[in-house]
Amino acid sequence: MPLDYTHTPVTVEDKTAVLIGATSGIGRAIALGFAEEGADVVATSRDEERVSRTADELRDRGAETLEVTCDATERDDVVALRDTVEAEFGSVDVLVYAPSYIARESIDEVTDDQWDDVFDVQLKGAYRATQIFAEAMDEGSILHIASASAESAIPNLAAYSVAKGGLDTLVRVAAEELGPEIRVNAVRPGFIVSEQTQGTYTEGEPRFETIKDRTTQERLGRPEEIAGAAIYLASDAASYTTGEIVTVDDGFLSATFEE
Repeated sequence: MPLDYTHTPVTVEDKTAVLIGATSGIGRAIALGFAEEGADVVATSRDEERVSRTADELRDRGAETLEVTCDATERDDVVALRDTVEAEFGSVDVLVYAPSYIARESIDEVTDDQWDDVFDVQLKGAYRATQIFAEAMDEGSILHIASASAESAIPNLAAYSVAKGGLDTLVRVAAEELGPEIRVNAVRPGFIVSEQTQGTYTEGEPRFETIKDRTTQERLGRPEEIAGAAIYLASDAASYTTGEIVTVDDGFLSATFEE
């Protein structure tokens, strides 16, 4: 059989994308990026005011959208979100799960409640959204937001780091079990300037200097620098990509040092 070298463009145009936890930081940047690329985008979170504000931004970029609040820790909320999107758009092509909840505690200080809360949002919520929205997809793409903290021990992020380690495994398991019709991947950002990290990494502090030393551009990343990877993974150009954790960290995790 002759090889087909037809180029598949990197685009989400005409796709229906649902973004859970997408009213700030990386999630918001991905939602706006999808809208600018021609997708219909439903961006949700638990905060009704933020949902309304983000929906206005999406409409300004030409996207059709809905205003739906959703608590990803509540199964009924996620099911209702899926049903609402199906009723409006007919199907779902892309799910992005991008919650921002975090607990900044070390392993010797984190409480049982904090641990459970982080896992409920970051890991159980990811499984729940994957399971529920897979039922609305004949074929499509599910994308999670992983973390460098799962690969590099970062102080005072005990529950978050362990939950994100579990997320990496969830992505690989879901890709195996939902494929080939549904692809499941994750983007692993490095250190990104956002509401979540505001004030955490300040120039001159040891943590910031570590980042500078381990990145080629000696800076934190911007949320919109993650959106491009998300658009690729959600597009048909990534049709042979599943079960992958795509790292976007300016070389932080792979950094080597001269003696």
